[in-house]
Amino acid sequence: MHLQKGENLLVHGGTSGIGVTAIQLAKALGAQVFATAGTDEKCRFCEELGAVKCVNYKTQNFEDVLKPVGMDAILDYIGGDYTAKNIRLLRTDGRLCFIASLGGAQTQFNILEVMSKRLTITGSMLAPRDAEFKAALAAEVEKYVWPLIATGQYKPIIYKTFSLSEAAEAHRLMESSEHIGKIVLVA
Repeated sequence: MHLQKGENLLVHGGTSGIGVTAIQLAKALGAQVFATAGTDEKCRFCEELGAVKCVNYKTQNFEDVLKPVGMDAILDYIGGDYTAKNIRLLRTDGRLCFIASLGGAQTQFNILEVMSKRLTITGSMLAPRDAEFKAALAAEVEKYVWPLIATGQYKPIIYKTFSLSEAAEAHRLMESSEHIGKIVLVA
């Protein structure tokens, strides 16, 4: 995403494991972070974590709320109907990065808006990457993120830990979306 200090970042799913990580890391980089979440409690959590504003997508239209602000970058794992809204929210030279498509992989949007704003739309999946890429990524995490952990600027948020024999229960919790942060399985 090439996020820069002072830019506005929107993180969809701010209380997911990826969301809480993105909020903390972007804030540590000096970005203004905005988020979406599905309850007022989750929105308060995102704001306590460092988001300037979190929009409850179940009670408010995030596009309407955030349009006056504008975004330089958006991290989206929803896709679907969010895509056109994201494109309208992006400022000139904005970036939209897909990391999943929980709201659907198919969508429609105005290509002329992408062109006139010079937007970059990209996506990323870690699973199909080779071991060499993953090793390089781990080295970058060690170099850039580990110091943030050491200084307390980034704290992993563990919602609940399950034994491996409770994996089905952990999966049910994950599907319920009631958790904030990561669900961990231990052997």
